[in-house]
Amino acid sequence: MLSEAEIYEVLAECYDPEIPVNIVELGLVYGVAIDGATVNVRMTLTSAGCHLGDLIRDEIEAKLLGLPDCERANVDLVWEPRWTPHMMSSEARKKLALDDD
Repeated sequence: MLSEAEIYEVLAECYDPEIPVNIVELGLVYGVAIDGATVNVRMTLTSAGCHLGDLIRDEIEAKLLGLPDCERANVDLVWEPRWTPHMMSSEARKKLALDDD
């Protein structure tokens, strides 16, 4: 049986190719929903013009489908709320030297 924690573990293995921080720490993942053997991910990108959206979506779907109990993976890209750097975790902000401290 799939768990939300297991899904987030997999998502933390996915990166925006232009930023050396995973998509969870970047604050790009807005939520996950598990419906039996289907995983639905609601997320955004750092900008609506990001030309790597399909690549990121394909990587997420492939990694999720690698889980034994996942038969279907859907990634829904949304633009509201609009992503800002303030959505990053403190760890991500430190890695990118954006820490305000």
